[in-house]
Amino acid sequence: MSHPAAMAEQTRWLRIGCAFEYRAEIETPTVFQVQPNGDGVRVTGERWSMQPDVPIRHYRDIYSNPCTRVVLPVGSSRLRYEAFAEVPDVADDVAEDAAEVPPDRLPDDVLLYTLPSRYCLPDVLGDEAWSRFGSVSPGYRRVQRICSHVHDHLNFRYGSSTTMSTAADVNASRFGVCRDFTHLAISFCRALNIPARYVFGYLPDLDVRAQPGPMDFAAWMEVWLAGRWWTFDPRNNTPRKGRVPIGRGRDAADVAMATTFGGPHLERMRVTAEECVRQG
Repeated sequence: MSHPAAMAEQTRWLRIGCAFEYRAEIETPTVFQVQPNGDGVRVTGERWSMQPDVPIRHYRDIYSNPCTRVVLPVGSSRLRYEAFAEVPDVADDVAEDAAEVPPDRLPDDVLLYTLPSRYCLPDVLGDEAWSRFGSVSPGYRRVQRICSHVHDHLNFRYGSSTTMSTAADVNASRFGVCRDFTHLAISFCRALNIPARYVFGYLPDLDVRAQPGPMDFAAWMEVWLAGRWWTFDPRNNTPRKGRVPIGRGRDAADVAMATTFGGPHLERMRVTAEECVRQG
């Protein structure tokens, strides 16, 4: 039998990346967020390409997320990012006894994640949050109860929400995509004074049944309990392996895969997140 510590050190390799094809009527400044932030993941063999060849600049935003700036030229263009990621061969940590932290004892930089934001509306959903979850024992189990409710309440459907849809909107319609599941669960947590932040990244189908349809980016959340952040996934509602975070923020407005300062047409997008042979 393998020793638990040795098992925890085992890793697996992923091939990750994405490609965007745009058509623009005018030159369009654009910010992409597609590069892993490196937290708990070793990234190697990164390659960027832009056709036609235009300058690519990199920086980190106020949340320390890696961002990439380009100016899309008039006409057709294609940006491509590829890399390999080494991830732990373990699923998300679970600690059913992890306790909530009272607001007056939260770290200063965590308080932000208890407040309303563009898509997460704890003030609007506060009454429902307290009526549904206020009597549940505080801590990890209460957050998991929130995730289970959101998982069962919403139906996953592409195209059922828009860039304008808030957590309150999808709560009423009962349809959304992974970002909407995450926004609603975050809203319920914040309404209960539990800090929760939005996470965007790559999520391969490791040791689970492959999802139908093309691979896409994924969204989940992290919740502050017992002095640290814990991963919760209201869309899948089960611990998963192989998460590669790209960025964290208050909600999807802080971690958009592409922010365009103009109106280019996205003609095609491809996302890759799959296991591959060991690199290096």
